[in-house]
Amino acid sequence: MSVVTEKRLKDRSGSKCEISGSDENLVVYLVEPKTDDIPENCILITKTLKDQIENPETTNANDWRGLSDSMWNENLPVQIVSWRMHARLKNNDMLEMMYLDEDALEWAKATGEADDDEGKIVHKDSNGNILKDGDSVVLVKDLDVKGATFTAKRGAAVHNIKLVWDDANLIEGRVENQSIFILTQYVKKTK
Repeated sequence: MSVVTEKRLKDRSGSKCEISGSDENLVVYLVEPKTDDIPENCILITKTLKDQIENPETTNANDWRGLSDSMWNENLPVQIVSWRMHARLKNNDMLEMMYLDEDALEWAKATGEADDDEGKIVHKDSNGNILKDGDSVVLVKDLDVKGATFTAKRGAAVHNIKLVWDDANLIEGRVENQSIFILTQYVKKTK
C-alpha cells in the first residue's frame, strides 16, 4: 500500500479502525475487487479484523460489534465492508436497514458474501437432496392428481422438473403427458 493512502486513511479515521474504533495494530485493507490502492477503495482496520475478512472460517462475531456504527460511516468502502460482514454474520435486520445505491450494492456483493443461500428458497426431496431446475425425480408414493382422472403411481419418473420459486415445497413436472404440481416430500431425486 502506498504511504500516501495510509496517511490519508489515518487522517480520515483519526488513526482508528474504521470498524471497531481500536487504535492498535492498524493496517490498510483494499476492498476487493477494487485494485487501485486509493483511499476511495480502502479502509483502515485492525489486523485481526482484516485476517477474519480474508479467512471467513476464523470469523468471531464478538470482534465485529462495531458494525452497528460503521454501517453508517460516510465513507463507501467502510459501508461495503460493513454490509459484507453483516451478510456473513447473518445480521439480516441490519442489512435491511442499510441503503446502498445500485453500484455500491454490486460492489458489496462482488465477493459473494450474501450468496450462501441467504434469502433463497431451497427445494429438497424426501431424502434432503437439493433439487434444481431440470432434475429428474421419482415419485415415492401414489398421488391422486386433483382435476385429473388418473393417479400418479409410485415409481413414476418425472423428468426436467421446474422449481416453484416462491414455495420450497412444490415442483412442477409432467406425468402421463400432463403438467402437475408435486410436493417435494413425495419425490426422490435420481442420479
